[in-house]
Amino acid sequence: MAGHSHWAGIKHKKALVDSKRSKLWSKLSKAIIVAAKMGGGDPDANVRLRNAIQEAKSLSLPKDNIERAIKKGTGELDGGNVEETVYEGYGPEGVAVMCEIMTDNRNRTAPEIRKIFDVHGGSLGATGCVAYLFERRGLVGIDRDCCSEERMMEIALENSAEDVETLEDRYEIYTSPENLSQLAAAFEQAQIVMAVNEVVRIPQTTVDVNEDTAQKILKLLETLEDHDDVQNVSSNLNFDNASVAKLLNS
Repeated sequence: MAGHSHWAGIKHKKALVDSKRSKLWSKLSKAIIVAAKMGGGDPDANVRLRNAIQEAKSLSLPKDNIERAIKKGTGELDGGNVEETVYEGYGPEGVAVMCEIMTDNRNRTAPEIRKIFDVHGGSLGATGCVAYLFERRGLVGIDRDCCSEERMMEIALENSAEDVETLEDRYEIYTSPENLSQLAAAFEQAQIVMAVNEVVRIPQTTVDVNEDTAQKILKLLETLEDHDDVQNVSSNLNFDNASVAKLLNS
């Protein structure tokens, strides 16, 4: 499994967005708007909305912002004209890249994303060109000092976890995307802090590159993540590769 690589990618992404909180809050609000628009404004009846609110709270989005975003999604306030799409493409050396987008203007977003790929030595591809290389899974990540392995396993097994990995400094618990809310709620109820709680795209195969190429790919991923309309970026770059690890830790 490429879970270790994905964890490194998440850590890298969060380090970037934490330094740009206003932009992060805008992205969190968009996720809530779309979730409420698609499934209604009641988080008890809308799993996707519940997950979006949980992530927003974990990243300190103010309560008023959350409530406004829900009302925009349900049509009680203006500003809910946000739709989601996925752009797929390639970075240097053919590394697969997927961008989850939420935008109120596709005609603006598409050429901007295409330009980012072009400038950084990649290319935007057709729908489906790399999606088959990834599997969508729910991921809960917990630092090992937050709870014992026995307690983690007990909660995971009682809440339909599909796979558990115990690593040196963390636990990674995987489940279906549909079951993520239940699993996360169980850890929350047990007062166990989650470092990660989201649906992720796990690459089924990864690509190793040299340090120069890794630097170019990481710059492409950073620039995509920094775009206002990009919610998540996934790639099959091997984050455990020595060249990439060196750059991430520098």
